[in-house]
Amino acid sequence: MPLRDDYEIEYDQDAETLISGLSVNYDDDDVEIELKRAHVDMYVRKLKERQRRKNIARDYNLVPAFLGKDKKDKEKAPKRKITKEEKELRLKLRPLYQFMSCKEFEDFFENMHKERILRAKIRELQRYRRNGITKMEESAEYEAARHKREKRKENKNIASSKRGKEDGKEGEFAAIENLPGFELLSDREKVLCSSLNLSPARYVTVKTIIIKDHLQKRQGIPSKSRLPSYLDKVLKKRILNFLTESGWISRDAS
Repeated sequence: MPLRDDYEIEYDQDAETLISGLSVNYDDDDVEIELKRAHVDMYVRKLKERQRRKNIARDYNLVPAFLGKDKKDKEKAPKRKITKEEKELRLKLRPLYQFMSCKEFEDFFENMHKERILRAKIRELQRYRRNGITKMEESAEYEAARHKREKRKENKNIASSKRGKEDGKEGEFAAIENLPGFELLSDREKVLCSSLNLSPARYVTVKTIIIKDHLQKRQGIPSKSRLPSYLDKVLKKRILNFLTESGWISRDAS
């Protein structure tokens, strides 16, 4: 019954049980009387808290908001659009609802908004002063020049980023691209040599020996491995796997 400030379920619904069974008897002693008074006092405090919560709900229009009846009122009187940051701040300040009326809270929130605007304006004016601007007429020219500088810097960063992407593939082989035999390698072989830190000439030598030995074995000609001394087991295994995957030699040879 909203017109009577009654709810189907009140705050502390069972508060009346504190006094529902009380009765004053002529033969009650002082202790029993004080105990009953304490129960009544507890009940009164619960009623005050219940009424306080009702007042907050009425002041902040929580019941119409819950029932969705305040949407039309909001449409009739549109307010300033609240940003996401302000919504988060309002949620953080929600505990203040119980200490301030709705009007006081809205005034407090608007004053905080005005304070942020003024602080931002003060910082802007201080920045103008640091850059030697003493008149507002000069600020427009300064802002236009600053915008051009930032735009030029942004375009420069975009151009350098594109150039870096284009040169990324070449930069990947910077350690071996100036060595002899680099132009003889395929892209996959360049990646292999770069990852193994192996010069192109040495790779070509090892590749030639491995393929030659493989062909001799297939022809039934006994061959003794003559791999260079700089080729350890790890490098040999990596190169053999690469040549096998590339189809230069069969898998039984690796």
